[in-house]
Amino acid sequence: MSGIGEDRNEPLAFRMSPQTLDEYAGQEHILGEGKMLRRMIEADRLSSIILFGPPGVGKTALARVIANTTSSRFVKLNAVTSGVADIKRVTEDAQNPIISEGRKTVLFIDEIHRFNKLQQDALLPFVEDGTVVLIGATTENPYFEVNKALVSRSTVLQLKPLETPDIVKILRNALENKERGYGDMDIKCDDAVLAKIAETCNGDARAALTALELACITTPPGGDGTVVIDDDVMKECMQNRTVLFDKDGEYHYDNISAMIKSMRGSDPDAAILYLARALKAGEDIEFLARRIMICAAEDVGLANPNALLIAVAAYDCAKAVGMPEARIPLAEACITVATSPKSNASYLAIDKALSDVENTDTGVVPMHLRNAPASGMEELGYSVGYKYPHDFPGHITKQQYMTDKTLGRSYYEPTDIGYEKRITEYLDYVRRMTEKEDNQ
Repeated sequence: MSGIGEDRNEPLAFRMSPQTLDEYAGQEHILGEGKMLRRMIEADRLSSIILFGPPGVGKTALARVIANTTSSRFVKLNAVTSGVADIKRVTEDAQNPIISEGRKTVLFIDEIHRFNKLQQDALLPFVEDGTVVLIGATTENPYFEVNKALVSRSTVLQLKPLETPDIVKILRNALENKERGYGDMDIKCDDAVLAKIAETCNGDARAALTALELACITTPPGGDGTVVIDDDVMKECMQNRTVLFDKDGEYHYDNISAMIKSMRGSDPDAAILYLARALKAGEDIEFLARRIMICAAEDVGLANPNALLIAVAAYDCAKAVGMPEARIPLAEACITVATSPKSNASYLAIDKALSDVENTDTGVVPMHLRNAPASGMEELGYSVGYKYPHDFPGHITKQQYMTDKTLGRSYYEPTDIGYEKRITEYLDYVRRMTEKEDNQ
């Protein structure tokens, strides 16, 4: 078999796609010596798998390695351009002994999450009965985006962003490989420069190779014929750090989850980092402001009532001014929530009360608390016996506020943290005053 990408018109990232397991860099957690996937590939005993992870970590490259090492027929489909008819053609060929030559068919589907339900359902029976061995690749979490029946019949393997040493190894190989890379050119590039490329691309080997390719083909050789790729050259070829983030996918949810949990966990540095990542990726600023408001209400609560006010003000301000200025009020609100004392007592109180309302008979409003807007209603007992608290010492008086059926129930249990400590002290004062009234 000839090497993939021998035509120099093909992008460097494609040409340098690994041919064998030994050339494959990274993903030691599934491809290291003795790991399950490596054993399956080396023994040519592959079962259906779904590979998921961010772009540029080697999902398609791994499929190519399998294609080069397996004795099975290897067929590739792209979910963006393929449909039910293509699935039918592949499965019919797999069942045809002349076409398949008695070999098992491995079907690689790139971007499998883009298959709709009908297409995934059409594939399912052929995966189930072993007509084809499925290799699916996706940037989305398959547990959310892929047919549950397909997932249950496959081994789901997560590929992680590549580490800096892995990408440096890939880049160095591209510079030294004479057949598919730039080994036949006189190019000088220190490992320190390659490391900076790796760090900037955030674990995306494709982005790193693309930047290196641009540097190699656009940098003129010096007087001695050597192409020198230094920091200045790479800064031109790689303007911005790759943001590992997808506004519509799993990384969107992972990042916002991390921001909220960092605010809840009182780590302002982590919270502001995840906010910055979201803003850099073009996240909707109103969405971010809403999440900060929710965290202020749910996790800070009355331990710092001002946190919600600041969060709401940040929402209004961000919406009014837009980016890039919106980053400032959003950061202020994010840091306020992260550095505020925490209490979820209000959140627990309303959920506990809602549970009672939904699941039990909470009774009727006591007559003395009811409204009597029309004449004659007092004769029926409406509002009769109500005590106006401001007429009593301390503006407090004892009377029943709960319904008869909820007497004794407690919903709001304030903490002794932040402003809520003052609430606790005030409620203790209310109890003392009502007890004093009982004793008079």
